[in-house]
Amino acid sequence: MVVECTGRVISGGTDELRHEVKALFPHTKRVILDLTNVTQLDSMGLGAIVSLYASAKAAGCELKLINLSKRVREIFRVTNLLSVFEIYGEHIIKMP
Repeated sequence: MVVECTGRVISGGTDELRHEVKALFPHTKRVILDLTNVTQLDSMGLGAIVSLYASAKAAGCELKLINLSKRVREIFRVTNLLSVFEIYGEHIIKMP
């Protein structure tokens, strides 16, 4: 199941993301968040994705991320979350 995220994943807009994606976990083994069109991600957005990761694990589901922009990838790198998530896509540069 691929979920395409668009626009800003920021404070005030994360509840819908959490609700919609969390509802998928009982129905699939893997959910992929496509972040190609995410233009902004703040701490609340990052927290929502981390929360979804924990919920997915608890439900026996995998949560993967694809196509992070340079800016979004940098947020994951600075917070040391690149090593937690499986991240795929053409916008990713493998870190040593």
